[in-house]
Amino acid sequence: MRLSLQPSLTQADYGFTHQLRVRFAETDAMGIVHHSRYLPWLEAARVEYLRHLGHPYADLRAEGVDYTVIEAYMQYRQPVQFDEVVDVHLRMGSVTRATFQIGYLLTVAGQTRATGVTVHGCVNMHGRPQRMPAWLLSLATN
Repeated sequence: MRLSLQPSLTQADYGFTHQLRVRFAETDAMGIVHHSRYLPWLEAARVEYLRHLGHPYADLRAEGVDYTVIEAYMQYRQPVQFDEVVDVHLRMGSVTRATFQIGYLLTVAGQTRATGVTVHGCVNMHGRPQRMPAWLLSLATN
């Protein structure tokens, strides 16, 4: 297990936030977001974070670099419901020559609803490991 980052419950510890509104299709019969919908929210936040850093995901793929999810961890603390606005707070964790971790805090109106961590491996377009780009290594918080 590569996961070592502990997500913080303090919003100020996160340097980037992506906002989304819960769609009806993401909920179950009780109007609660189904657990499977959280990982796509983390992905959406990661993609926007890369764009924010000046490295849109499409450009990275065009350069032959991809980031595969190696591990994912979620802790559901309070339910999220239809039509709520969710802030997905994101912060970079440790970065090595071949992997990086991202921590997430999901809030609604400032209240914590979930935390998560994803671990990513840097691979080429054939799925073979490759070294992390220098710009991403510079984000290391090890």
